[in-house]
Amino acid sequence: MSPLVGNILTPSGFVHGAMAFTPEGRIHSIQGKAISEDAARASGQPLVLPGFIDLHVHGAGGRDIMEGGDAAVRVSQVHARHGTTSMLATTMTAPMEDLVSAMQSLTTICQQRAPGGARVLGVHLEGPYINDDKLGAQPAFARPVQIDELSHLNQLPPIRLITMAPEVPGNMELIESLCDAGYRVQIGHTMGTYEDGVQAMAKGARGFTHLFNAMTGMHHREPGMVGAALAHAQYAECIPDLIHVHPGAIRVALRAIPCLYCVSDSTAATGMPDGEYRLGSHQVFKCLGGVRLADGTLAGSTLTLDQALRNLVDTLGLSVLDAAKRVSTHAADYLGVGDRGRLATGAWADVVVLDRDLTLQSVYVEGHPIEHTDAR
Repeated sequence: MSPLVGNILTPSGFVHGAMAFTPEGRIHSIQGKAISEDAARASGQPLVLPGFIDLHVHGAGGRDIMEGGDAAVRVSQVHARHGTTSMLATTMTAPMEDLVSAMQSLTTICQQRAPGGARVLGVHLEGPYINDDKLGAQPAFARPVQIDELSHLNQLPPIRLITMAPEVPGNMELIESLCDAGYRVQIGHTMGTYEDGVQAMAKGARGFTHLFNAMTGMHHREPGMVGAALAHAQYAECIPDLIHVHPGAIRVALRAIPCLYCVSDSTAATGMPDGEYRLGSHQVFKCLGGVRLADGTLAGSTLTLDQALRNLVDTLGLSVLDAAKRVSTHAADYLGVGDRGRLATGAWADVVVLDRDLTLQSVYVEGHPIEHTDAR
């Protein structure tokens, strides 16, 4: 294919020039002259950014990861049309047989990218190892970490992230061995204290699941799990749909956590009209831009990461350079994936092209163009 021409966001800043791909779908070269971000946006030329990376995806397009079957194919395609080039399929708290069924269906898509879809890098196991007093929209099947169960699940598609509540009896003692076994552990759906959070990080936990949501909040005499994250975390995920978290709270996290990154926590309702959808074993309702259980509890989102980028820039005032890191580079670094989340020679050609208003124009996954005009 012909080189992409425009204002290309490299790790060192914007370059006005051209980027060529290899036949294998990696970046062959980037050539051009440095240009400021202001000049890049004012020029009217396309903005070429790293493809988005979403580490927390439950569904989209009317399909839910826990359905099994070909649900993940549809989910990956919808998110790719919104610029997500890599993702983690995210499970719900469920009985073992339901988790096995869902994860068995993910084996093929983790090995071979679906046509027109994002690359599925593995699984984010959000539960069942959480606190049943902080379920949020998770079904009521929470339980302590069970090593035999986890080992069996990991023989299916690879588990890249595990969300757990460290205060649940038995969980804290297993964090170090889980990390040694290659799992990346993060804290979420937790009633834990500040001290629990600090202890869990000392044992190897590295991140926080949807920061501020489904965890103990911060008070100046009881800092809670939010306080542990703000005081000590290098990485944490946040849902910047402007519903889950107030913009002011996001600004606090941006100042405190160097590599705060964005996730969608998207559900089957993403890219769909208002109505009733599935989230694991729950029925959820999309209305007025949000997704909720029947009792009004927030239940994931309908966010896509192209909108997350615009929210970061237009509402929170971040530069495009900073915002791009938070929808791509930081997530790649957290997951230990050095050849994604950046536009550099040798990296995968995962690319989004946007206009000056940050509206998506085209998407490439591993060098292959993705149809993006109809996300439903």
